[in-house]
Amino acid sequence: MKKLCFLLPFVISSSILLGQGCSDAGFCTMGAMKPDQPFSKKIALKFRAIDLNFYRGTTTLTPVVYVATADMSFSLNSRNSFQIKLPYQAVTGRLANTSGMGDVSLCYTRNMYTSDKFDLNLSVGGKLPSNKSDLSSDEGFPLPMYYQTSLGTYDLISGLSLINRKWLFATGVQVALNQNNNQFLWGAWKNSDEDPAYIEKYAKAKELKRGVDVMVRIERNFRFSRLNFTAGLLPIYRITNDEITGGTGNRVKPEGAKGLALSGIFSTGYSFNAQSGIKLLLGRKFAQRTENPDGLTRHFVSSFTYYYRFKG
Repeated sequence: MKKLCFLLPFVISSSILLGQGCSDAGFCTMGAMKPDQPFSKKIALKFRAIDLNFYRGTTTLTPVVYVATADMSFSLNSRNSFQIKLPYQAVTGRLANTSGMGDVSLCYTRNMYTSDKFDLNLSVGGKLPSNKSDLSSDEGFPLPMYYQTSLGTYDLISGLSLINRKWLFATGVQVALNQNNNQFLWGAWKNSDEDPAYIEKYAKAKELKRGVDVMVRIERNFRFSRLNFTAGLLPIYRITNDEITGGTGNRVKPEGAKGLALSGIFSTGYSFNAQSGIKLLLGRKFAQRTENPDGLTRHFVSSFTYYYRFKG
């Protein structure tokens, strides 16, 4: 308890002061792509586990995003596991306050190779939308994607990781299979009391179909008996352009909606025992796409997790 009391002020102050983590559509915390994965041949790590994660992110505009997630993993046997993430999201901002169930993530991971030197893991999965991403303000005006609790699409995800005692290398791809039903265009707010100059700071997103994302995670870990640290880079490249429906009804590709988003990532964790502990993930954005119809851009984020492992 004394150790926990010592750590909590550090966690709280860090979550307020430091910044950008993974502003992606979800796949950088799934299966083989997850940060801070343990590598140990001394103890059995094939537990069932539940992570309770609390996230806060400030955007480049007024919305502040809060997400609480139950992240559950189930080992089917020594080489196969299954993950499900159930998030609840709330957004507060100048245009509206919204809340609701977020998109559900499902992921199957297979250990392809294991040795005393490294593990090679493969993941396949997807995301299921909790709504059509068409929430409106109290006055009935369609909200930008920043305020939506769902991306509104069915996504396919796959990834591969190589882990040893010091390093984690991972790559993954996420593909949106459909366009959502978001209706945000600047002209839809012309009869509102909002300043048009502020409305036009949000990217148009009517019937958005996101482009394909490819990620790479490079992470160095430093592990001690109870305490661990990781530091790394997380580039995410949108290799195809987003598409939206313009004001005339034609499909358009916003300029600047593809390209690189690069973050530096830092995490730390403390194990109370072999079954439970806490984690803190922080980072800093180095590069960002100039146009973000999906509303995933974050200015500052922090993520605090309590995990518990148990044998089935």
